[in-house]
Amino acid sequence: MTRTDPLDVPRPHAQLHFGVFFQGVNHWTIWSAPDSGSQIDPASFRRVAQTAERGLFDAFFLGEGLRLREVDGKIHDLDVAGRPDAITQLAALAAVTRRIGLVSTSNSTFNEPADLARRLSGLDLLSEGRAGWNVVTTDNAWTGANFRRGGYLDHADRYSRAEEFLTVARALWDGWKDGAIADSAGAREWSAPGAVHQVRHRGPQFDVDLVPTLPRSAQGHPVIFQAGDSGEGRDFAARNADVIFSAHGDDFDDALAFAEDIRHRLRAAGRPGDDLRILPGTEIIIGATEEEAQEKKRRLRLQQVTPATALGIAGLLWGIDLSDRDADGPLPKEDPVVSENDGSFGARRTADPRAVVAEWRAKAEAHGWSLRETVIALGPQRGHVGTPSGLADKFAHFVRHGAVDGFNVTPYLIPDGLDDIVDLLVPELQERGIYRTEYTGTTLRENLGLREPLTHRSARDRRQTG
Repeated sequence: MTRTDPLDVPRPHAQLHFGVFFQGVNHWTIWSAPDSGSQIDPASFRRVAQTAERGLFDAFFLGEGLRLREVDGKIHDLDVAGRPDAITQLAALAAVTRRIGLVSTSNSTFNEPADLARRLSGLDLLSEGRAGWNVVTTDNAWTGANFRRGGYLDHADRYSRAEEFLTVARALWDGWKDGAIADSAGAREWSAPGAVHQVRHRGPQFDVDLVPTLPRSAQGHPVIFQAGDSGEGRDFAARNADVIFSAHGDDFDDALAFAEDIRHRLRAAGRPGDDLRILPGTEIIIGATEEEAQEKKRRLRLQQVTPATALGIAGLLWGIDLSDRDADGPLPKEDPVVSENDGSFGARRTADPRAVVAEWRAKAEAHGWSLRETVIALGPQRGHVGTPSGLADKFAHFVRHGAVDGFNVTPYLIPDGLDDIVDLLVPELQERGIYRTEYTGTTLRENLGLREPLTHRSARDRRQTG
């Protein structure tokens, strides 16, 4: 029997959207499980994308890793690592899928707009309007060392480059008018006179003078995704993005606060408050009962945080090599070694390790935790755990009260990690009327319920607030 919503629900007709995030480098994807498949075999990508499409997901989203992670100059070999070029992989998936969106994570710091915009436009045409671009930035020299110019952008400059990059890309995507190509063999010219425009741009980051080589796709532009969580990143998304990822999807109050902040920034940027889809990243663990789901979570965490992984994570915090310690024993007695940059992963520490270690010790002593148990308990608390019915009720509350528009799901297992969601959870969501029973359109933009690209709107449209 179909459930109905109470009359006081703020968004009684809101629909939940799902994407799937096929991650890059990480330890949350359990590569060592007996039922785990290859992380780089094309069949794994195909299986995940086709399962997501069977579940009417909006998008298949690829992470990016421009360089393998290192610790003290050595490859960090505990993580899942290795990805083909995203656009190449997604172009292959376009041939074996029909409706699901195909989203490439592509770096605006180490690409050039004339090249990347053309390749994204090519994916958009090949997939008949299903392409998306997750705009990411990088501010570390560790990744910059891969590139001829080396070095890195200052943190404050990475979004200014990304914004200028997007300006040039959009100009290239708009370089061909709609109807530019002749639709009849009897036409005098292959392209209508004046329908293709030269793009000239000179700014702090780019100096471009070219004629775009590809027409627009059925959705106008690739859909723009963005994942920055700083104030600067949120403002960038409010000015530019169609979809924002976040880490604010597990706790309802936290998710709602984030969503309200984004809507405020959208209005400040002159856009309607509902102009951007909010899809936090999450892990979903399903059991037949609540007890079974919690036990499944416990087993999964032990597979995700192996003894070697726990020692590696703790070693980064302490600043010393702990690889010869017992992960199921007590925390190290030594004080952490404090340095400005530990040389691991190219990242600078943002928290005082002494304060973090003190907190770990206090909580480990209070609860009787081992080192590994402490890493699991005090590490990222990710995802939703429960029965299909319970999770459906929970997600209905999230979406109908405006905390999210959906979730970008990170499977803990490849390639079968979506099966429970598609086979067990999706039917419960459909029963509640918060999830589609068929795709609503043929393009990614249509299926997400997005308006036309920002550059195609009139000044009046852009000033509207929702």
